Amino acid sequence: MAKVVVTGGNGFIGGHLVSRLAARGDDVTVFDPGPVPPDLAVPGVRYATGDIRDPDAVAAAIPLDVDVVYHMAAVVGVDRYLSTPLDVVDINVIGTRHVLDRAGRAGAKLVLASSSEVFGRNPAVPWSETADRVLGPTGTDRWVYSTSKAMAEHLVFGFAAAHGLPVTVVRYFNAYGPRQRPAFVVSRTIHRALRGLSPVVYDDGGQTRCFTYIEDLIDATVAAANDPKADGESFNVGSSVETPVRSVVELITELTGVPPTVVPVDTRERLGDRYQDLTRRVPDTAKAAEILGWEITTPLEEGVRRTIDWARDNPWWLALPDSGLS
Repeated sequence: MAKVVVTGGNGFIGGHLVSRLAARGDDVTVFDPGPVPPDLAVPGVRYATGDIRDPDAVAAAIPLDVDVVYHMAAVVGVDRYLSTPLDVVDINVIGTRHVLDRAGRAGAKLVLASSSEVFGRNPAVPWSETADRVLGPTGTDRWVYSTSKAMAEHLVFGFAAAHGLPVTVVRYFNAYGPRQRPAFVVSRTIHRALRGLSPVVYDDGGQTRCFTYIEDLIDATVAAANDPKADGESFNVGSSVETPVRSVVELITELTGVPPTVVPVDTRERLGDRYQDLTRRVPDTAKAAEILGWEITTPLEEGVRRTIDWARDNPWWLALPDSGLS
């Protein structure tokens, strides 16, 4: 049994991680700005409420005898980083520094949840962990999340070099699954389909992504925390199967029985220069396979079916607002 703290543990990825850690018998504390939704509370888990930008709140939530800190807290989603870019920087960067300070005092292992977004629009896919970052201008809000996550990685590796803290960075590629806020391709399409609404597709839907089922992603995250060979390393965590966005939308409409007529959104017309999309996003996961012994085990259709089944059984989720752009 390990004593662990999960920041952002009420979120999509954090919530699944908390469930996994509690199920294996870990002593788990969640630190999150809001109360846990009643449907997602895990028995035996302590829930601490506070703002990650407040160092005192972070210190109160992370005890000095903690073994592992999983830093999942972040502002995520196109809708959010276009509407509140300053919050993205403050929470993703300043919050990470506060967590590092406390984890350093405790001498705990720290696992940072990062993102495929750090690679920006580098056209040379698949991306290895050392691939170059290629970004657009700072005046384009699209890149604030990418930059904030890259800065968080710099903080983590810099702190490790200065203080000897064991750290690992996991970069997630297009996670999906039960509980995800309906603002992303898979979650939003399922959310709309089960309410009888047509799916929304940005531009022509020809952009490709490598969709990663949440349980596979959690497998990699826990492995990164447990394996000393992961200390000081970063890992791409994602499927290697490249799927056009329109294809996953069509799969969902087929499985839910909703007519595949889509609501097209021209991002250039809708958002102007604030947003720039990526044509392809593909990870090279050889490093995770070699060091962590990790690989994807859930095919896209199976993961989508599981997510649809869960959504049908959870009307509270279907009652959430559609929070994507349209």
